[in-house]
Amino acid sequence: MVAQLVLVRHGESTANRDNEFTGWTDVPLTSKGRQQAKSVGVILAQRQMLFDAVHTSYLQRAITTANIVLFEMQQSWLPMNKTWRLNERHYGALRGLNKDMARSKYGVEAVALWRRSYTEVPPLLEKVTPDRRYPNNIEPFGESLKMASQRMLPYWQNVVAPALQSGHNQLIVAHGSTLRALIKYLEKIDDNDIDGLEIGNGEPICYTFDDQFKMSERQYLESN
Repeated sequence: MVAQLVLVRHGESTANRDNEFTGWTDVPLTSKGRQQAKSVGVILAQRQMLFDAVHTSYLQRAITTANIVLFEMQQSWLPMNKTWRLNERHYGALRGLNKDMARSKYGVEAVALWRRSYTEVPPLLEKVTPDRRYPNNIEPFGESLKMASQRMLPYWQNVVAPALQSGHNQLIVAHGSTLRALIKYLEKIDDNDIDGLEIGNGEPICYTFDDQFKMSERQYLESN
């Protein structure tokens, strides 16, 4: 039974626009970001793609993107599963900091390592402000991409992959780092090569799985 998986990074957020580290900070989309989300919905509608479920994070930039995409596809009725496991990587003490200012403060090489490597951990927060979305101290003080991958993969393995194996098309609307981590896992990308993978805002990526759960190559979907 063939099934399709589509991955979408949220549209441009105010932090993307302002070149700031964001992580778990809950920033909204810009008008450009909303338009990017609408364009994704149009692309998927043109291809007559039908989904059985959508998965997103606890952050409004991803949730809003997912809602706009589904509206454009006339599939707003679909079940939407929200989980903190799909949240963006937590950038610790860097969050809210302009990336150029971070380079001035910490050095270009250090910031490049924190952003692009698989294992480097950014400077940690000293404390986390309580948030009712995240009980039991699940919000980290900072994460490497590897750490973000480790908390994201159980959701893939326990929820998304079984649905695909049952022949149900799945849509994931999430964030640059969590999608990089998932693609790394799916494509078995080496730790040292992941720094070259960039996920653009509002660029849908499709994988097709055959009845043996063998996966096609990555396909970027564009407007007809």
